[in-house]
Amino acid sequence: MAQPFLSVVIPAYNEEPRIQRTLDRVTEYLSTRQYLWEVVVSDDGSTDNTTALVEQAALANPKIRLLTLPHRGKGWAVKNAMLSATGDYRLICDADLSVPIEQVERLLPPQLEGVDIALGSREQPGSRRIGEPPLRHLMGRVYNRFVRWLAAPGLKDTQCGFKCFRGDAVSQLFRLQTMDGFAFDAELLFLAHRRGLTVKEVGIDWYYGEGSKVRPLRDSLSMTGDLLRIRWAYLIGRYTGAGSE
Repeated sequence: MAQPFLSVVIPAYNEEPRIQRTLDRVTEYLSTRQYLWEVVVSDDGSTDNTTALVEQAALANPKIRLLTLPHRGKGWAVKNAMLSATGDYRLICDADLSVPIEQVERLLPPQLEGVDIALGSREQPGSRRIGEPPLRHLMGRVYNRFVRWLAAPGLKDTQCGFKCFRGDAVSQLFRLQTMDGFAFDAELLFLAHRRGLTVKEVGIDWYYGEGSKVRPLRDSLSMTGDLLRIRWAYLIGRYTGAGSE
């Protein structure tokens, strides 16, 4: 099979209510594209019917692949899927499709050229947040201040679950990833900054979903602690070959 231009990586944990609908929407859209593509669903040890539903979808469409993992967190699921994917470009896409799949074109050539990592951003001009509770927005902005200070200077939105990496950037970054939880984004962008990779934020439309797995207060506190652990890991040389400040 020829190498795909685009791999869509979907981390999944107990997504039975929506995974079939998500796969239908993603594959229906990608089937209209002229480039080759694949979808890699990374199941993070689901205890519901997620795995069986993805297996059924993969039997019906060979461009869908299932990666089955023990439960360790979203970052763990993303890391394994991104390293397993084979596309020239590899998109991380949340299972709730909070960013419509059609917006992937904003992160790809020819609309966007010459970058290693394209970030879907809810803070760029032209972006829209639809239905987000004010408290969650506020907590996200506070967390981003810490991210900019400790890990990814200059970036306005590091946590949106819609990111596209060039294949060669994936091989550089994800093998060094240590964070299994939600702070994996900040860790990868910290490493990208140290390696001098080009990162571009692109405005997107983002829809808040009631089924989000994020717990704003608890997860924000946990991820802030993870930011300190990332800095400490760098200082003690855990990121072998990660570059220098």
